[in-house]
Parts: sequence; C-alpha cells; structure tokens
Amino acid sequence: MDKRINRLLRPDMGLYFIFLFGFAVASALMHQYVLAGVELAALTLGLVVYLLRRVHRKKQLKQYMEKAIDQQSGIAGQRTPFPMVLLRLSDGGIVFANDKFIHLTGFHDIMSERVITDVLPEFDIGWLSSGKNEYPYDVRLMNHRYRVYGSVIHAADPAEIPTGVLYFVDLTELYQVRDEYVRSRPVVSIILIDNYEELTKNLSEGAMSTLNARINDAITQWTEEYHGLLRRLERNRYVFVFEKKDLKRAIEDKFSILEDVHAITSPSGLAASISFGIGIEGETFEEGYQFAALAIEMALSRGGDQAVIKDRVNFNFYGGRNKEAEQRSRVRSRVTANSLMELIDESSRVLIMGHKNADLDSIGAALGVFCMCRKKGTEAHIVIDLQNNMAPEFLEEIRTVPEYANAFISGQDALLVSDNRTTLVVVDTNRPDQVEHPGLLEAIPKICVIDHHRRAAEYIKPVVVNLHEPYASSASELATELLQYAVEMDDVLPIEAKALMAGIFLDTKSFNVRTGERTFEAAAFLRQLGADTVEVKKLLQNDFQDTIEKHQIIKSARLYREEIAIAALNNPTTRVLASQAADELLNISGITASFVLYPDGEKIFISARSIGEANVQVILEPLGGGGNTATAGAQIAGSTIKEVLDSLVASIDKFYEE
Repeated sequence: MDKRINRLLRPDMGLYFIFLFGFAVASALMHQYVLAGVELAALTLGLVVYLLRRVHRKKQLKQYMEKAIDQQSGIAGQRTPFPMVLLRLSDGGIVFANDKFIHLTGFHDIMSERVITDVLPEFDIGWLSSGKNEYPYDVRLMNHRYRVYGSVIHAADPAEIPTGVLYFVDLTELYQVRDEYVRSRPVVSIILIDNYEELTKNLSEGAMSTLNARINDAITQWTEEYHGLLRRLERNRYVFVFEKKDLKRAIEDKFSILEDVHAITSPSGLAASISFGIGIEGETFEEGYQFAALAIEMALSRGGDQAVIKDRVNFNFYGGRNKEAEQRSRVRSRVTANSLMELIDESSRVLIMGHKNADLDSIGAALGVFCMCRKKGTEAHIVIDLQNNMAPEFLEEIRTVPEYANAFISGQDALLVSDNRTTLVVVDTNRPDQVEHPGLLEAIPKICVIDHHRRAAEYIKPVVVNLHEPYASSASELATELLQYAVEMDDVLPIEAKALMAGIFLDTKSFNVRTGERTFEAAAFLRQLGADTVEVKKLLQNDFQDTIEKHQIIKSARLYREEIAIAALNNPTTRVLASQAADELLNISGITASFVLYPDGEKIFISARSIGEANVQVILEPLGGGGNTATAGAQIAGSTIKEVLDSLVASIDKFYEE
C-alpha cells in the first residue's frame, strides 16, 4: 500500500530532471550559452512546479485518508482530539498519522517504510489482531501516560491487508490523582506489647515507669519516620495510622522496630516483644481497624513478635522468626474448661475430630475430650480413619476398652448421626483443609478448636470455644490441662492417661524439645493417673525393617549451609519413618535443622525439625506448610521431588538472607 502512495506523491521525475540538467551542461560545453540558459530556466521552472504539485497531492492524500477513516471507523482523523495512527496489521507498518500523533512522537516522514516499533519500540499490536479494543499497558510519551484504544478496519477487497487505527488518550492527570489516592489511603495498625504482664511482674512503680518510658520512646521514634498518628490506648496497646505509601518502606525495613524492642529488657533480664496488626484496603477507618484487630489476633495466635498485614482477602506475615516465649495463663485454661463442659452438657452429642492420618498427639487429645464428655454423660464419637493413621496397633488396644468399643466412627457416619445440637471439637489442627473430614465443618454450626500449632491464614471458623496456644508442646498437653479443671482424677481411665502421655512424648521428642514448666506439670499429672512411661516408649518403637529403612533415609541426607540436613527421597515411605528420620538427623553434631522430602501418591510431603535458629514453620509457610518453630510439615501437589527441593532451598535461602 505504501509503495503505491509513494508513486502517487513522487512519480519517477528524477530521471527527467537529470537528463535536462545533462543537456544544459552539454550546451554550455558546446558554447551554446543561450540554449544552456534556456534549458536551466526550464529545468528550474519544472522543479518548482513539481514540488508545488507534490505538496498539493500530499494535502489531497491526507484528506482522502481522513475521509476513508471517517467512513470506516466513524472518527475523524485530523479533527479527532486524540493522537491517531493508521497501520497495517500484518507488520505494523504506518500508513497514516494525524498531526497530533506526529507532534507527540516526532514522527514526520509518513511516506517512508516505517513501522510502529520505530516510534514506540516496545509496542505490540497483537492485542488488536486478537480482537481486543484496548492495549493492556500504559504508554509513556513526553512525561505523559496514555491509554491506547484501537479498532480493525477491514477492506472491501478480501485480498487487501486489514488495517488498524489507534487512538492515544492522555490520562496523565487521572493517573496522578488515582496514584495519589492509592498512596494516601489510610493504613490502620495496632501495636501490642506481647509480654507486658511478664515484663512488669513484681516491679516497683519506679521501675515500671522506666520500662514503660523506654518502650514508648522506641515505638515513638520508629513511628515518627512515617509521619502518622500514634496514640496509646492501653498500657500495652497502641493505634498507629499512616499512609499506604509508607507501608512499602516499613516492609523493606523489615519492621525493624521488632528488633529494636528486643533490646529493651526488664530488671529480671526478660526481653520485650511486640506485634503489629496492620489493616489495609478497608473502605472506612472502622473496617481498617477491624482488619488490624484480625491481624493482631493472628499475630498473637502465631506466637507474637511479628507483623501481620490483613487486606480484604489474605494475611501476609513478617518476622515471627524467633522461638515462642512462654505466655500462657492457667486462667484461660480454667475458663476454657468450664465453657467446654457447659457446651458439652447442652449438646445432644459431641464429635471429636483430629487431622488426617492421625498421630498419637491427635489421638491422645481426642481421648481427653472424650473423657470430658463421659463425665457429663453426653454421647461422643471420635472421627478417625481406622485404615489410614499412624497408630493402628494402639487404636486396636483402645477399642478393647469397654468405654471405647463403639467410640470410633468414619466421617460419613458422623454426618449421619449429627443434628442441630451436635458439637464438633477439632484437636491438633486449626486448618480446615487438614481435618479428617472437612464436610463436618460445614454441617455442624458449633465448633471448638484445641490446638498448639501456629495459626494458619486459612483458619477454622466460626469457633465457639477456642483453646489455641502455640506455646504449648502438644494438643495432648492442652487436653490434659482441661482435664485437671473439668474432671476428677478417678474419672480418667488408664488408657486415656497413656494416650495423653504418648501424645506429649511424640511432640516433645521424649521431652527434648518444646518443653516448658507446664509440660512437665501435665506429665506429672498423667503419671499420677497411672501413665507408664515405659509403656509409652514401647508405642514409639519401630520394628527391625522400619529401623533399617529409617537409617537408609538418614544415609541419603545431604548437608546444606553447613547446619541443615536435607533428605530427598524418590521412593515413598511412611509419615512415621520420615518424621523419625528428621528427628534422628538432629542427633548428629552440627545439624540444627532437618528436612525429609518423600512422595506419597500425587503429593510430595515434607517433614521438618529444628533445634537451632532456623524456624521451620516460617521456611515451609511459602510452600503451603505449617507447624511451629521446631516441628513443621507441608504437602505439595502437582510437583516433582526436584521441583519441591528447589523451592525448599530457595525458601531456606530467603529465610537466612532476611
């Protein structure tokens, strides 16, 4: 098309002018000066006429092109208020551009073979060919931002190459207003001193005032950098409102206030700890504060000492790398026990459910709740898969006890026996996707949770009674504390005490990790009830073949970062052996964290342990896992061992780099 336009505007007159000039030169050489002068005059006149006619033809062509665009697209070319360009869809060649486009881009010679990428180097017209009417990205020209709209013009002759017309709409001012609106949106945050009661315990008024002043100064100095509004609501709670444009800076700063506050200690040597709950994208200040309250609740349920950002959909976590400090209250356990017993008494029946592939901790906690139901005379059932669990022999032993002859049922049977007065108690997990039968969460309105894992972004809700203590060693420890306030010692069966002790044994690795004062108190109580530690130890034994396989897993491990052992298996194994292998790897000198990866069906499982600075829960969270600082796990579907291993290594690197 462009070649025909070139011939129309510039017919091949150059050869004629060359011949005329040649004749004039020849005449001059032959001393025919008059003839040469006449020929040069004719040549000059012809050239002037040619140039004038060329300008006229160019004007006529532009008018013709505008008329053609008007007729086919319905929008005038030069008369349109927008920069406009007409181009071939086959190669992006420019056919026509109006004056506004020429002024905007500096593109003048529309007669030469030029394409749109000569003017806009990264511009792609594929969207126009695919039938879309709007370019998916902004175009920046002369410090302005444009949205590009377009349409396809089909020629009457099917053989002709279709053309496209583009219109550049200047939305710079609109974008500036929008961006400033987004940047200045209010961010509502709640700052909470996690361990204020422990810090000020047994302090004099003077010492307490000094400690408060140091914490207040640290928080004030940090918030002053963000030019927001800080107000102290209570002794240990602040509200801080600032603009969203400063939130990115706080994230890049990794909320350094968390570390700054650690430097403040009480006279007894206890380091202060704070948590941030940040609400964004709230339509009102009230909604933003609600998001912040949910975020601070999430931070506390995950152990505190971290910042949590809550938007309309997700939670994002920053910090929380340190081990949890003991911050539990007996008052809460006593209140929870009373509330749970009242709820059990009002229920027609109670269903107790743990996580999939139930282990000794899940079973022990379930038996503890079952004992509470028996005390109240309320019908109770434990929802469990008797074929797929980690303690089949122990379950057979439990079923020989008369009180548990008909206690265990499947998830489908549980749905059939439930009614509107049924209560569901979930133990040893807080994630809806990890429970034994997720359908029960939707069918039963009254749900209770007893768990010790860090709270995940996806949390079981709504919850009527919630005993979620990430500082506890195990769910069995929590269930034991409830029993101390809910029943008499004679009400607890020996098999129940044994199950609870086994659960604590399992999650503390025989009282080697995640143990606190309350852990040993719970174990002492169970020992008084007749729990035999030797019998419990037998429950954790492996047969000869499993022991050999466990050591094969350990043998396959490789060292990473000089202190992390990673065993990536290509063949399936059991969850028990993988967990035990991860535990055994920590017995090797110099190793502070271990990861065992293995396939199981269509998923890749990870079992992780730590006794050092590495927080395995934080490392596995980006991979969809959960747990706590010392014990965590993950299940990844749709990936190979190699892909999961690469993702794990990247997550470990990110943890150490931060």
